Amino acid sequence: MSPSPANETSYDADFFLWTQQQAARLRQGRWSQIDAANLAEEIESMGKSDRRAIISHLAIILRHLLEWCRQPERRGTRWRLSIRNGRQEIDWIVNDSPSLRRQLSELIESVYPMARENAADETGLALDVFPEQCPFTVEQVIGDDWPESVLDDAPQSGR
Repeated sequence: MSPSPANETSYDADFFLWTQQQAARLRQGRWSQIDAANLAEEIESMGKSDRRAIISHLAIILRHLLEWCRQPERRGTRWRLSIRNGRQEIDWIVNDSPSLRRQLSELIESVYPMARENAADETGLALDVFPEQCPFTVEQVIGDDWPESVLDDAPQSGR
């Protein structure tokens, strides 16, 4: 970035004002005054933010699906609403960023061990009660059908 004008706000001093200044400079084509390094970092961070949000929602959905399958006597509105909300959030994100849809299978596989451990902790059941590998397809995790599409092929209560 070129030398700062007197009214320049640094990235670290006031992030919001910095974003507004950078956006204005982009719109005006004032390329030499753009803080390219920090702007590039923020753009990358925005993409990572959506990916992290999907991971967070998947962890919750998977945990509740495992609990749903292993503790049918405790099925209730809370789990159902949590799963539906997570599915809706993921749907909104992948509609805005379709390239993330291609990563769902990989993300499910990477987050499943954590969801499995959390399900065991929350239910008080032994970890080995839950399948070591994710038993759900992408469609079962994020699809609209509920709960039949998940329960048809999912692990049932008991071992």
